[in-house]
Amino acid sequence: MSVPFGFGMPGGGDDDPGKNLGPDNPFAALFSGDPNALGAMFTQLGQMLSYSGGPVNWDLAKDVARKTVAAAGGDRSMGAGERAEVDEAIRLAELWLDPLTVMPAGANASLAWSRAEWIENTLSVWKQLVEPVAARVVEAMGGALPGQLPEEMREAAAPLMGMMKQMGGAMFGAQVGQALGSLAGEVFGATDIGLPLGPPARATLVPANVAAFGQGLGVPADQVRLFLALREAAHQRLFAHVPWLRAHVLDAVESYARGISVQMDKLEEIVSGLDPTNPEAIGQAFHEGMFTPENTPAQRAALARLETILALIEGWVDKVAGAAAAEHLAAAPQLREAVRRRRATGGPAEQTFGTLIGLELRPRRFREAAELWQRLTEARGVDGRDALWAHPDLLPTADDLDHPAAFVEAAQISGGSDLDISSLLDGSLGEAPPEQPPPGSTEGDGNSEK
Repeated sequence: MSVPFGFGMPGGGDDDPGKNLGPDNPFAALFSGDPNALGAMFTQLGQMLSYSGGPVNWDLAKDVARKTVAAAGGDRSMGAGERAEVDEAIRLAELWLDPLTVMPAGANASLAWSRAEWIENTLSVWKQLVEPVAARVVEAMGGALPGQLPEEMREAAAPLMGMMKQMGGAMFGAQVGQALGSLAGEVFGATDIGLPLGPPARATLVPANVAAFGQGLGVPADQVRLFLALREAAHQRLFAHVPWLRAHVLDAVESYARGISVQMDKLEEIVSGLDPTNPEAIGQAFHEGMFTPENTPAQRAALARLETILALIEGWVDKVAGAAAAEHLAAAPQLREAVRRRRATGGPAEQTFGTLIGLELRPRRFREAAELWQRLTEARGVDGRDALWAHPDLLPTADDLDHPAAFVEAAQISGGSDLDISSLLDGSLGEAPPEQPPPGSTEGDGNSEK
């Protein structure tokens, strides 16, 4: 009878049981004769199986993310010169944005992060976003194991099922860590993927990635930095002065993630062929994807809500930051189009994350949203445009993105005279709750930050 789950002795034959193990395989230590390598292997295995903090081994995820950054070209702490450049860019960006929006500066400090610092400082938000899907996977792994065993062995395999859940947390943690490490090599700051990942009121840039983005554009480095600082500062204004927005966005992501279902046939394929001597195959199975959105009215509504709010945020930022850049930066049109293309297509790390948890991080319709904000500016002015952020019920819907002229005409007729823009800025409207979930939705309160 074959040994289930590939837990037999690794190797390529009786004469040389370890000949097929590469030097990077952790189980190669069994045959290396190196006591230090053997000790490290058992330490790593013990850490994986001793974790009991939830469906994702976040200690492992953070470690893998940092190692992914190091393997991709290294990382370094920010020097005083780079911090001064970021501080100056954010200061100028705030001055340039002031005439173009009624929302005042949203950040009271500027930060220059290394890639590793980006990982450390955004991890708490990623936990919020990833764990709903991870919990489904880890629980499903524990349930998939009994189906792979003969009836008479299932009761005796109970301890093994517990171990499988721990291994599931470790496997998911490793894959999340790899995706975060890759993403850390691409992001410009704390908000440029449309989610408020960093601490509130802290405008942040990642200088190494800003410099990498500018390579090949033929644009002076200071203009690239200023353009991206404008976008970061605009995001910060929006999240700081629209009191309901942060919770609304994170809740929309969580609602969609909770509706992702696990492809059990794919999961059973992974479990039945699980071989601890071949972590590359495990990673490939995850990257091939085993998640599908549930085709239900509630899930379709959650997706529409998520795509629309991300598009509206990105469209507003594109409009406001683009207008500020056009007045001060000669390369503004080139930089604006480069960022638009990047947001439309997504980078490799965004694609990796989409495959891993079934969630694309980029807005599909931000060009339509940017056009709508432009029309609203022309029809109602800056005050009337920004007043729409006073409450989620006032914002354009997905249908409005399809028919922008009708929405602008209706908004122009209403004139916004019943809205006091000062109430948006001082928060006297209160923190409006996120949209109520559609009937039949499983949406809960979540753990959204305010």
